[in-house]
Amino acid sequence: MTLIKTSLLTAISTIVKILSGFVINKFMAIYVGPSGIAIVGQLQSFMTMITTLSNGAISQGVVKYTAEYTSIEKKKKIFSSSLAISLISSFFVSLILIVFSQYWSELILKNIKYSSIFIVFGVTVVLFALNAILISILNGQKEIKKYIIVNIAGSIFSLFLTSFLIVELGLIGALYALVINQSIVFFVTLVFVIKSKWFKLRYFTCGIDKDSFFKLGKFSLMTVVTILTVPVSHLIIRNYIGENLGWDEAGYWQSIWYISIIYLMIITSSLNVYYLPKLSEIQDKSKLKQEILNGYKVIMPIVTILAFGIFIFRDLVVKVAFTDQFMPMLELFKWQLIGDVIKIASWLLGMLMLAKAMTKAFIVTEVVFSITFVVLSILFIDSFGLIGITYAFSLNYFIYLVTMIFIFRRLFNK
Repeated sequence: MTLIKTSLLTAISTIVKILSGFVINKFMAIYVGPSGIAIVGQLQSFMTMITTLSNGAISQGVVKYTAEYTSIEKKKKIFSSSLAISLISSFFVSLILIVFSQYWSELILKNIKYSSIFIVFGVTVVLFALNAILISILNGQKEIKKYIIVNIAGSIFSLFLTSFLIVELGLIGALYALVINQSIVFFVTLVFVIKSKWFKLRYFTCGIDKDSFFKLGKFSLMTVVTILTVPVSHLIIRNYIGENLGWDEAGYWQSIWYISIIYLMIITSSLNVYYLPKLSEIQDKSKLKQEILNGYKVIMPIVTILAFGIFIFRDLVVKVAFTDQFMPMLELFKWQLIGDVIKIASWLLGMLMLAKAMTKAFIVTEVVFSITFVVLSILFIDSFGLIGITYAFSLNYFIYLVTMIFIFRRLFNK
């Protein structure tokens, strides 16, 4: 399946996700306001870390090796090992969430009254983990249609459940919806996996294979670094904005970040669904280079047009997605959107580090550029106010892009 065809297919689920996301965000804007959205953002960042840890942080590895292996004997070792790792990891994560629920509530949401959120999360986190593994296998098997249907089902379910809970319970309803959405979607994913021709229950019951464990471990290490850098950096920055400029301002930043995530979904979905398996398969350097160049030819014009369109209609975007209360975030658009374009340009190269398990380079760049983002954000916020964080975002990704170009010029010239 080509990048263009994959992009068109993933665009379907992305459009559904964007529409459901806009409706959900509108409900949050009306019922919880900017400060409430900032709190939701804090929980989302925390959940990114926890859900990834709950399956041993091996999802990307499962995609890579499922796509790379042609032998079912090798594949079933990956399937079985990933299931066992997920069950063990989610058990310990669940225990930590439930036992320390009051601590997490105070630390992340600044109020002990939300401790029940973390208890519910602890109970359901195993289903998050299993859903992530099954989704990764569908991706690696290139069952794109099933992958898309599952994602559409998840978006629609999230829309109805989250909207209902926000209207009925307000902020705490939005928080409850976050921690149970994907756990219920697991059962939808399971149905599609079971109906696949390649599925056999015995493929998942062989325990942990030593070789597969160490191969997945490389990706686990890279993913753990990512979740201990990117979400943590966002938690630190959001907290810094909240304590120094106000929690409404933190909500404005969370909202512009949300817009970036939403409109870039069509790009990032294609990268995850098509690019990682495709780059994992290709071994010849000339073909690899050509694939990356094709990616730039297809992806960069699209992301540039999208970003420009969002900028031109930014007033309408804020009014439709939020409320007039969020109009102060208009000043954030210009440099946030410029940063988005640079970000995608760098990600097209950065995906290669995952595809080729370049563990050391990946870890170093993730750690360094998460630290520089925090440092630049604090410096620029102090100097320019809230808009400074968009300056920091653009500058940080520009330096990251230059670094990626340098790394891969050396790789292809060897």
